[in-house]
Amino acid sequence: MTPIDWALFVLYFVGVLSFALYQSRKNEGVEGFFLGNRRMPWWAIGLSVMATQASAITFIGTTGQAFDDGMEFVQFYLALPFSMVVLCIVFIPLFYRAKVFTAYEYLEQRFDSKTRALTGFLFLVSRGMGAGIILYAPAIVLSVILGWDERLTIMVMAIITVFYTMAGGITAVIWTDVVQMLMVFGGIAVALFALFSNLPDGVGLAEAVYVGGIQDMWRSVDLSWDPTNTYTLWSGLLGGFFLFLAYFGTDQSQVQRYLTATSLKDSRLSLIFNAFLKVPMQVLILSIGVLLFVFYHFEEPPLVFSPAEVAAVEESERAAEFRALEEEKSEVHSLRRAATLELLEDRNSGLGVLDRQRMIEGYDSQLRELRVDAKEIVSEVRGTSSNDVNYVFPTYIINFIPTGLLGLLIAVIFAAAMSSLDSEITALSSATVMDFYRRWFRPDASDGHYLFVSRLTTLFWGLFAFGVALYAGQLGSLIEAVNQIGSFFYGSLLGVFLLAFFVPKSTGTGASVGLLVGMASVFLVSITTDVSWLYYNVVGAVVVVVVGMVVNRAPEGRV
Repeated sequence: MTPIDWALFVLYFVGVLSFALYQSRKNEGVEGFFLGNRRMPWWAIGLSVMATQASAITFIGTTGQAFDDGMEFVQFYLALPFSMVVLCIVFIPLFYRAKVFTAYEYLEQRFDSKTRALTGFLFLVSRGMGAGIILYAPAIVLSVILGWDERLTIMVMAIITVFYTMAGGITAVIWTDVVQMLMVFGGIAVALFALFSNLPDGVGLAEAVYVGGIQDMWRSVDLSWDPTNTYTLWSGLLGGFFLFLAYFGTDQSQVQRYLTATSLKDSRLSLIFNAFLKVPMQVLILSIGVLLFVFYHFEEPPLVFSPAEVAAVEESERAAEFRALEEEKSEVHSLRRAATLELLEDRNSGLGVLDRQRMIEGYDSQLRELRVDAKEIVSEVRGTSSNDVNYVFPTYIINFIPTGLLGLLIAVIFAAAMSSLDSEITALSSATVMDFYRRWFRPDASDGHYLFVSRLTTLFWGLFAFGVALYAGQLGSLIEAVNQIGSFFYGSLLGVFLLAFFVPKSTGTGASVGLLVGMASVFLVSITTDVSWLYYNVVGAVVVVVVGMVVNRAPEGRV
């Protein structure tokens, strides 16, 4: 990075932190720290909800996944608008009118204290791990750009985020998210502009779409009924619907957002706002990954995008074998590049188009096979699976983004990481203090005492996320890893809330037993079948509801 890039980077962070802390100056007590004294505008909440999801994983993981698999990941988001409608009709009114601090506090009002404690504990476990993955993502960027140790980067990110979250609470978090979400939109525009600018002369949007279409990279709908296929229309509409319903309706990091609104109407508007913008934003980010695939038809791509993985192999006994694969990759790329340029020149005439398309498809297949072989060598040398997919976008921006724009894009990725991490540790802190500390240990302490403890728990969860982040690099695709972790918990948690909302005679015992059986069922499905993790949410929710209803009907004393 040049001094100009560093100046933009530092200026951005100083400005955002100052703005966020200024906005939080009117916070009063623990309600101000966790709920912003319920005075946040709907549009700010909506952007904050989006920012919580649009972490650095979105830029790093999603673009890398689209580079390998195309646009099919967008099916994951197709159910989002439908889930938002259900949330606005059912979930939000009940939470808002109950005047609760956390979603799990509502379960004590509806069921009992053990149900609240159990669901709150599961939230802490799942989101604590998720926060670590979110923190790890930007470390990839700096490791590529500056050669910094990932652990140092993780520590710096944790310190900055924990500092302003401890100081300003949810108000600082939301206003920081607003600015950072606007930066994300700007970053998408910059990335798309840079990609088209770096394509060869005469290769524009139509040509990029055409080249990507040769390998069906733009195909975004898969009608397969195969439940082992993760990204299909049906897994997105069914599994995605349950996942989003659970995430936005039972995860404290989201529920906490719309509890800060001034009215029920504003709470609903914040989620509808998110429903309209999230899917188009995700389409654009996935498009960046596909355009990277097209771009590397003209520029030679690395065989393996992770510099650390390449360095490890080059120092091993497999170095000669790896270099041979790189030489073969260069030869195949040259052939593919020539065939692609010839195809674009002649496609309007129709002469030899099909033959050249088949040639390009063949070269693409050879390059994919070479990448697979190279990543197998990496895995054998390092003893862990390659997370190469997470380095695709960072490698591009450091090599091809011009001065000034590079600093902006790096700031965007860090902003995205911070906007998700601050949300997670604030939610983890609120659940810890309200669902456990105040409920079980110090129910009659002063507001000032709870505020002090809230800041301490914010620090604790920041340190916990730091610990998890040190191991997150071994989890493969980050965008899949964070959703897979959530899917082990979310469906079962959703089932408890569905019992609370729709089964009037359900009890806390039925809900708690159903939750445990639901978790066990998800685990059993995960180890005995190849069913996509998206369906785990359906399995968990259905099992909890069924078991809860059976337990409720059992004679007293039998359960």
